[in-house]
Amino acid sequence: MTEQRGTLRQTAGLLAVALMVLVLSGCGHRYAAITNKHGEDLMLLGHDPVAYFTLGKPTRGNPEIKANFRDVTYYFASEQHRRLFLADPAKYEPQYGAFCSSGAPYGVKLGSDPTEFEVYKGRLFIFGDVVGHEFWKLDPDWNIEKADAMWPETGAYGRRIQSLKRAIFRVPWHKTGRVLMDEWEAKHPGYTLVYDPGGYLHNMFVKYPGWRAREGWDQPALGVPGEWDDDPSVYPKRPDRRAPVPKAKT
Repeated sequence: MTEQRGTLRQTAGLLAVALMVLVLSGCGHRYAAITNKHGEDLMLLGHDPVAYFTLGKPTRGNPEIKANFRDVTYYFASEQHRRLFLADPAKYEPQYGAFCSSGAPYGVKLGSDPTEFEVYKGRLFIFGDVVGHEFWKLDPDWNIEKADAMWPETGAYGRRIQSLKRAIFRVPWHKTGRVLMDEWEAKHPGYTLVYDPGGYLHNMFVKYPGWRAREGWDQPALGVPGEWDDDPSVYPKRPDRRAPVPKAKT
């Protein structure tokens, strides 16, 4: 009887998952874009993708200087940058739809902070937060190899259905946050990371990609050029925790 109940519970759980998959099919943009007041799907919270290569830093774009590629919109800081992008958009577009590059090896599409980036071997990688960025730097080539292999699957689906699927059916090489933190702390003795990325389900179902960077969550708010929060001071000031800190002695 006990075994039968266990089987029934397992079946009910699988049915619930199947129902959620059906409900969520197609939900969530394939790219880490936000819909602006013009109805455009805006990438990088309005930051210039070319500036990461030419200036080496995140740079807010001008809403009047823009281009569309793969059905999403990019802003640029100058007309020259716009021309460079249009001449070779694949060179400048962010990898993995601008979702966090440390989640991409696991088939997950969560987080996007245009101020956390890496230009590596001629490619632009965006991260959801400082924690994901630091974890990725533990082994960039491993992360890229796995993420590239996963992208045909990951890129084909909306962020919610894909992230939910891979939260339940993990890839064989999955590493938990605890394992990655242990690896990071082993390479940085005496330091840890205290940034709060927010809850997994909250990020997946309640908020949009890039909300922590836009609104300010353990970091100053960015706002979005040309939107109601073009002046990010509309958001409450928050402490900036985007850096390793000395680990408390226990």
